[in-house]
Amino acid sequence: MELLLLRHAQPLWIDNGLCIDNPPLTELGFRQAALLGKRMARERLDNIYVSPLLRTRQTAEPILSVLKRAEVIEPWLEEIRSPIWHGSPAERASKAYEQERSLPGRERWNGLAGGEPVKDFIARIHLGAENFLAEHGVYRLEHELPIWQIDNPGERIACVAHAGTNSTVICHLLGLSPTPWEWERFVLGHASITKLEAFKIGDGYVFALSPLSDLEHIPREDRTN
Repeated sequence: MELLLLRHAQPLWIDNGLCIDNPPLTELGFRQAALLGKRMARERLDNIYVSPLLRTRQTAEPILSVLKRAEVIEPWLEEIRSPIWHGSPAERASKAYEQERSLPGRERWNGLAGGEPVKDFIARIHLGAENFLAEHGVYRLEHELPIWQIDNPGERIACVAHAGTNSTVICHLLGLSPTPWEWERFVLGHASITKLEAFKIGDGYVFALSPLSDLEHIPREDRTN
């Protein structure tokens, strides 16, 4: 089994100095998405799923078009829910993120004031991933190690989602303990491709990570994080 985790292209978080909630892509982001679509044209995929947020849906459009697939939204793929800053000065958001990064590690589980706590986000993604994988015949075995039962080892799935969501899924499948800084632990570029591939061992399957944040389809001058 292979799971391709695609991150959305560059979003327009700030316009005329003001914050945008649930932003569209930038002009560069649309170019990145088009290049990602061309790259994904050569992939054989059984299923493609998309986060409900606008930036992921716009990123997925070229992929779905070239592969002639309908959009299938998976609500659990949604990124951590930020505070409502729409229309606020950009400095308000940048100051909040700066303050959050300066906190001691354990305090960062609370996340940004007014937003979804990181601990709740991690729990939401873990539960969503477990239910999603079970629908595809993938179950964590009762084992202290991250060993899985996979009913359809030849299946290939792509999810168009976010840095936080994708990083949390990586940790979940590899059996890594979560942290409040999943976004920094795995640096995933805009419109990047990360692959988790299952391989057989004696008592089940385990997942290998390779590549992480593949950006070979994006010219270096157009790469962003």
